[in-house]
Amino acid sequence: MSGIMIPGSKPLPEQQSHHHRLFDFAKTAIIKIFAHPYTTVCELYCGEAPDTEKWEDALIGHYIGIDTWYSGISCVREAWESHRKRYDVDFFQADPSKDDLVMKVEKIVGEVDLVSCWRHLQLCFETEESARRLLTNVASLLKPGGYFFGITPDSSTIWAKYQKNVEAYHNRSGGTKPNVFPNYIRSESYMITFEVEEEKFPKFGKRYQLKFSGDNPPEDHCLVHFPSLIRLAREAGLEYVEIQSLTDFYDDNRAQFASLLMNAGPNFVDPRGKLLPRAFDLLGLYATFIFQKPDPDLEPPLTTPIPYECDEREVQVINDTRAPSEDSSQGLGKISEQKGILGPGPADLRFSEAI
Repeated sequence: MSGIMIPGSKPLPEQQSHHHRLFDFAKTAIIKIFAHPYTTVCELYCGEAPDTEKWEDALIGHYIGIDTWYSGISCVREAWESHRKRYDVDFFQADPSKDDLVMKVEKIVGEVDLVSCWRHLQLCFETEESARRLLTNVASLLKPGGYFFGITPDSSTIWAKYQKNVEAYHNRSGGTKPNVFPNYIRSESYMITFEVEEEKFPKFGKRYQLKFSGDNPPEDHCLVHFPSLIRLAREAGLEYVEIQSLTDFYDDNRAQFASLLMNAGPNFVDPRGKLLPRAFDLLGLYATFIFQKPDPDLEPPLTTPIPYECDEREVQVINDTRAPSEDSSQGLGKISEQKGILGPGPADLRFSEAI
């Protein structure tokens, strides 16, 4: 299965760990959905892992990389220069969760079609101020109709697993230690350790460390309180489109991306393209988020674009024929009836009414 390839995909180095391969697969799939020829893309915190090949395959026209550290910018710049990419680039050293990007970026390069953030949204939830600044910057960078998307650890899944661990601990102790809580979650593939032992999920600043098996050192994160993310995004001028577990994302797009995941490495899917247990566990640790800056010239509802397929640099108009023919006046309906982050999971991570 590892030899199967689709156009625009490239084999990953054998030494990459399973979770890195799965994360890279998810990024590739999401970029294929959103990036159209000649689009202008702004990547926040771009220095973690250069995605120059993915953006090249998407035939974008202009790439803007923003990172807190000059070393991160240099890494991406070198990747772009070494392969003579066909798109233009601009780089800015700034922290999107602290600095005002209007003066540093938007007034220099103008508005962009897409803003992506792959690995840093959760760290912006250290405080409400940093999360608000990030989303305000995103809204200022985007053109009307533009999308903000990326990947973040699935706080709903993490917290649900933690609550089950707390319940199991209390059942084993027979209720003799009601004020004592375990501070970790463990699976075959990873271990999550919270800095503070508590049953409450604060909206900001809930810190934890994520350690993958065979991976060193652990990653520092904060839980993302998704209702607060949606609220702050709306206040900044961004409309919620979707927050979805990567396992649900894969199931919804299996026909499109099964061969891409097969090419990412062996033992991820069975011959029918269904996720195997370890891949399901690792993908389920993450979620994709999608927001859109409203365009007053377009009618609602906002929908996720379908993957763009082309072999030449030409722009085509694609209608989403897969959209369900339901009454748009119903909005998103009851959140509890939907899949993904805002459906199953702890009640304090859900809205009881339609957004």
